Amino acid sequence: MIVIPAVDLRGGRAVRLREGRADAETVFSDDPVATAARWAALGAPRLHVVDLDGAFAGEPRQAALVAKIVTAVAPVPVEAGGGLRTLSALEAVLEAGVRWAVVGTRAALDREFLRQACHAYGDRIIVAVDARGTRVAVKGWTEVADATVEDVARRARDAGAGALLYTDVSRDGTGLGPNVEDTAALARAVAMPVIASGGVARLDDLKRLAAVPGVAGCVVGQALYTGAIDLAHALSELAGA
Repeated sequence: MIVIPAVDLRGGRAVRLREGRADAETVFSDDPVATAARWAALGAPRLHVVDLDGAFAGEPRQAALVAKIVTAVAPVPVEAGGGLRTLSALEAVLEAGVRWAVVGTRAALDREFLRQACHAYGDRIIVAVDARGTRVAVKGWTEVADATVEDVARRARDAGAGALLYTDVSRDGTGLGPNVEDTAALARAVAMPVIASGGVARLDDLKRLAAVPGVAGCVVGQALYTGAIDLAHALSELAGA
């Protein structure tokens, strides 16, 4: 399992939100490009970049900054999301050098869009299934869709997406530990790679997720920024596991 540092962008800064709430923000850096470059220099095999402004607005707002990060960390690949709700937005972010586009809201609400996106870009599409209980949170996690997590996951699998990004919204940014049980259940339900996210606080959390069949990676934010997890040490420990 790979460890994927998160770089969440809001107002040109690197931040973390607690449970996805816009009013619960912690700023970690005024220079997200330098932050991303630091994670790359420490050996990150991939970066997870989120345009939070875009997620709330419904369209990309930090495209230029995302492109700068891609250039700064090359050849480390980047997966990026936030407001990617049209085929043209997907095309633009992938042409900017992002390796994988993360699609959440539109994938959950529009089966035909999901099918078209995967037809056009195949395994370069990662579908985010952001869970509030069994249902999927959408529109910057401000609303809950009728679709369940497993509904969206199966649609993503059938459409040909490359992976699922599973986040328990109630744990994101809290340090309460990941929802290993539901992550494992999702991995069992769909025969495709699952990337875990939300709540990771310590190295043991990563080791527990690494033991789950089907979990290919884990996005880590808060714990890396506070120093609770040392990225280089975590990468070394997981490589030797």
